[in-house]
Amino acid sequence: MHRMATQPDDLLSLANELHRRVIVIDTHCDTTQRLGADDWDFAARHDTGHVDIPRLGEGGIGAVFLAVWAKGPLPPGDGAAAARRQIEAIQQATDRCARWISFARTADEIRAAKAGGKIAVLIGIEGGYLIENSLDILREYHRCGAAYLTLTHGFHTDWADSSGIHEPLPPRHGGLTPFGREVIAELNRLGMMVDVSHVSDAAFWDVVETSTVPIIASHSSCRAVAPHRRNLADDMMRAIAAAGGVVQINFAPAFIDSHYPDLDPEQVARWFADENANKPPLTEHLTSIDCVVDHFDHALRLIGPDHVGIGSDFDGVPALPSGLEDCSKLPHLTAALLRRGHSEADIIKVLGGNVLRVMEACRNR
Repeated sequence: MHRMATQPDDLLSLANELHRRVIVIDTHCDTTQRLGADDWDFAARHDTGHVDIPRLGEGGIGAVFLAVWAKGPLPPGDGAAAARRQIEAIQQATDRCARWISFARTADEIRAAKAGGKIAVLIGIEGGYLIENSLDILREYHRCGAAYLTLTHGFHTDWADSSGIHEPLPPRHGGLTPFGREVIAELNRLGMMVDVSHVSDAAFWDVVETSTVPIIASHSSCRAVAPHRRNLADDMMRAIAAAGGVVQINFAPAFIDSHYPDLDPEQVARWFADENANKPPLTEHLTSIDCVVDHFDHALRLIGPDHVGIGSDFDGVPALPSGLEDCSKLPHLTAALLRRGHSEADIIKVLGGNVLRVMEACRNR
C-alpha cells in the first residue's frame, strides 16, 4: 500500500520521520581523503564538501561506508601503505568522535549504533590494486574491519579488467584472471562483500560465475537511463538481483545524466588534484534530483525493491544534482521516491534494509 501526501512539505516531513525511524545506509563516500587533513574536523559542520558528522545527522543517515582509495596505478608497496594510512585515519576519527559515531563491521553493529543514537562508520576498500596482488594483505584489511572490496577502479589491475571512467579501456585480461577468481573465493570465505562497481562487463560476468554469495555494486547506476560505461546494463542488474545482491545508485551527474557535457580527462584530473576547497565546478550544467530518481525508478521496476540501495559517491565527484548537494539533503531523495508512488515498505529496504541483508548473507554463508 502506498502512503502518499499531497503537499511537498508533507512529503519531506514524512521522509525526515522515516530517516529518524529506520537505518539509512550510504555504501560509498570518499570523505576518507579529508580525514587525513590537519585543518579538517569531521565533527564540525562545513560549507564545502559533502559529508561531516553534523550533516550526516541532519540527513538522518545511520551508517556510512568510507572508501579507502589512492590514485593509481602505484609502485609496489605504495598502495598498501596508502590504504593502511587511511584505515588508521578512519579508526582515529571514530575514536576522537566516539560521542557521535561508532566503528562497525557487521549488520548487528550497525543496528547497535542506531540503537545507541550513533552513526555507524564502515570501511570499503575501493580498488583491488590496493591488495598488492596479495591475499595476505586482503586478509589484513579484513582484520582491520573492511566490509567490502571494489575489485578495480579506473584502470586494470593485474587480475581484473576495469570499465574505465572517462575513457573506454581496451581489455587486458578479458575479465578475471585465475588469481582474480582466487580473490573472489577469499572474499567469500572472509565474509567481505564483493563490489563490482568499476569493473568491465567481462569481469562482471566472471564475478557472477565465481561468487557463491550475493554481490553488490556499491555506487553504480543504470545504463538504460544514461549510457555511461560506469553504469550497469539491465542484464547485469538482473544477475545481481538473481544472486540476492544489491545495486546502490550513484548520484554523480557525469554518470547519471545523459546531457552532462563530456569533460577532458586531464581537466578532471587537475580538478581532483586541486586541494582548494572553494574551487569552482567544472561545468555550469546543473543536473536535477529528478535525474537521480529516474535511475531509482528504473532499478525498482527492473529488479524490485529488494535489490536497490544508495551509493552516493559523496566527496568523490566534482558536482552533485540540485536538491542533493550534500548528505544533509538525503531526505529530499526519499520524499521524491514517495512522490513517485513508491511505498514506505519498499523505500525502507532501499534506504538500508537491503544492505543489512546482504552483509548478513555474506557473513553467514
